[in-house]
Amino acid sequence: MSKRVVITGLGAITPIGNTVEDFWTAAKAGVPGVGLITQFDASDYPVKIAGEVKGFKAKELLERKEAKRLERFSQFAVVAAGEAIKMSGIDITENNCERIGVFIGSGMGSLGMIEKEEQRLLKFGPERVAPLIIPKIIVNMAAGNVAIKYGLKGPSHCIVSACASGSHSIGEAYRNIKHDVMDACVAGGTEACVTPLGIAGFNALTALSRRNDEPEKASRPFDKDRDGFVMGEGAGIIFLESLDHALERGATILAEMVGYGATTDAYHMTSPAPGGEGGARAMSLAIKEAGVDPSEVDYVNAHGTSTPYNDKFETAAIKTALGDHASKAVINSTKSMTGHLLGAAGGVEAVVCVKTILEGYVHPTINQETQDPDCDLDYVPNVGRKVKVDIAISNSLGFGGHNATLAFRKYQ
Repeated sequence: MSKRVVITGLGAITPIGNTVEDFWTAAKAGVPGVGLITQFDASDYPVKIAGEVKGFKAKELLERKEAKRLERFSQFAVVAAGEAIKMSGIDITENNCERIGVFIGSGMGSLGMIEKEEQRLLKFGPERVAPLIIPKIIVNMAAGNVAIKYGLKGPSHCIVSACASGSHSIGEAYRNIKHDVMDACVAGGTEACVTPLGIAGFNALTALSRRNDEPEKASRPFDKDRDGFVMGEGAGIIFLESLDHALERGATILAEMVGYGATTDAYHMTSPAPGGEGGARAMSLAIKEAGVDPSEVDYVNAHGTSTPYNDKFETAAIKTALGDHASKAVINSTKSMTGHLLGAAGGVEAVVCVKTILEGYVHPTINQETQDPDCDLDYVPNVGRKVKVDIAISNSLGFGGHNATLAFRKYQ
């Protein structure tokens, strides 16, 4: 018999706040988190902007030795996971640790250290490469380091599906708990690749906005004048557990997770399938598993990257999945403020869904200035709105044609 799955903890590190409350307060206010790049000299780059995490001091948040041994993407994951675990109120012991898992995805791992050590190799030779380069850079180390830090001995996975990594991680954690493989899981995504190669590589794909003169207006999902996404960084983590497990320990339940859809476009390396066919199927699968009618979906946290193709095709996908109800649902893009956190995006946006359900407030999609006739739904332009939200879904669409949709319900 399948189990109900609930969320009892949240953690977030983002370009607009390094705790859940700071992030959510800024999101409700429509605060832009994009600015000129400070982590390296981008003056000669065509793209000079990113959504950087600000004021994050690992040595103050972690033990000094621990901070030194973890790369930035792992630091984000460990700190955000700590916030989610603390919020959940769970006491991790030898009696329960083998039934608590860690599913944390990332798209790139430590691209920055790869760049630096490759230069060291070329300049000084193989004997001078950092001894810990491999265990610091590999993508699974975010999940591994969270498990080590908090003593979690259940299933541990790292899902790498580009920009869908965080949502796939949460979805697979949900499935494992639902079918009693584990009692609880720390799940989400983390990313830190605002680096020379990260920016240059996505720029070479012509995927990034070049609105360098107005960084705060560069990420403009669904706007007619959008010209690409803005690279972001951070982590979003949620603590999921079976309802029975949560009730038994008297946990505060924030929301219930009720559906997960995962599909593949099988179409193109970087472009969504025409009409958003794959994304529409993911939404439909999540809604079906939730046991609700498409007309009951109150809110959609869109992938909403601010690229011409994604926003057009995602709009079409929402119309396909929700039918006539698409024009009545409220939709927004968190990326309008944070930029695109790649593998961390789905984790952060799951946090948004839970907070939206709890507070009945939908944050704005900022930088909505010119209506795009191909994007004609209600994206909550520029000003947030009070809305009663019982059912929320979140979309993540990754390079390679990976699609994930998560469905959440108000707990009752």
